[in-house]
Amino acid sequence: MPLKQKDLLGIEGLDRSDIEHIIATADSLKEVSTRDIKKVPALRGKTIVNLFYEPSTRTRTSFELAGKRLSADVINMSVSTSSVVKGETLLDTVMNIEAMNSDIIIIRHSMSGAPSLIAKELKSSVINAGDGAHEHPTQALLDLYTIKERLGRTDGLKVAIVGDIAHSRVARSNILCLNKMGVEVRVCGPATLIPAGIEEMGVEVYYRPEEALKDVDAIMMLRIQMERQGSGLFPGVREYSRLFGLNEARVRLAKEGAIIMHPGPINRGVEISPAVADGPYSVILDQVTNGVAVRMAVLYLLSEGRA
Repeated sequence: MPLKQKDLLGIEGLDRSDIEHIIATADSLKEVSTRDIKKVPALRGKTIVNLFYEPSTRTRTSFELAGKRLSADVINMSVSTSSVVKGETLLDTVMNIEAMNSDIIIIRHSMSGAPSLIAKELKSSVINAGDGAHEHPTQALLDLYTIKERLGRTDGLKVAIVGDIAHSRVARSNILCLNKMGVEVRVCGPATLIPAGIEEMGVEVYYRPEEALKDVDAIMMLRIQMERQGSGLFPGVREYSRLFGLNEARVRLAKEGAIIMHPGPINRGVEISPAVADGPYSVILDQVTNGVAVRMAVLYLLSEGRA
C-alpha cells in the first residue's frame, strides 16, 4: 500500500501508522542488499533525480544506491556545474527537471522550507534530504529503524540526543519521530546550543551529560555545525570535548547494553572518542546500512500505485 502523501517533506506530516509502514517495508527490502545481485525490478522505468545544494556523502550515496537497487534510473545533478551558477532559480531548475519526465526529485538545500516550496509546484514526488535546520526525515526514520532493530521495541525507551541541538535538522526530525513512537527523549548540550522553548516539543532538557545519560537505552551524538552558526557559542572545541564529548566513562552512565549512535560525519575526539565510536555498542555503521533500506522503502512507497 503506498503512502497517503505525494511527498516526504518531514516527520511532522507522518503519523505513527505511516512510520510503522515505512519501517516494515524497509525491513522487507533490507535483504536485497545482501544478495549477490543487489537489484529488484520494483521501480524499473522510474526516473529519480538527486538535487543536492549542500555537500553529502551518506545521504546522497544511499539514495543513489536505493534507487538503483530498485532498478530506477538515477540522475545525480551537480549544482556546481549546472545552470544554478548562472543564476537560475530553484523553481526554474526543478520545473525543467520535471519537464524531462522525472518521477521523484530528492533535494537537499540550505534554506528551510525549500522542499515544501517546490512540492507545491510539481507533480513529481519530492523527498526532503535535509533543509536548513528544519528537518531530515529519512535520517530520523533510519535511526528509528536501527533502534527498533537493536533493542526490539520503541515504546518506553529513553534516548538522549547530545550536542548542537539548535542547528540540527537531525535532532528536530528525531524528536518528532521518537515522540510519535512512544520514546522518552532527552536533549543535552551547552545552553547556547539548546533552542529556547524546545520543551514544547516534548523533550527533557539537560545541560550536563552526567545527568542526561543516566539509564538511557540509546545515546545519539551530534556534530557541532560550525557552518550554521556564528562564533562565541562555546569556549572552544577542546573545552566542548571535555564537557560534552562521549567517552567510555560517560557511556557507563547509560543502561548496560545501551547503543551509541551518530548521524555522521563524525568529528573523532570532539563529540565522541574513537574508542566509543568503534566500540562494541556502536551502531553507527548499522545506521548507514539501514539508511539504504529505509530510502528504498520511501522511494518504493512514494512510487507504488502511481503511474
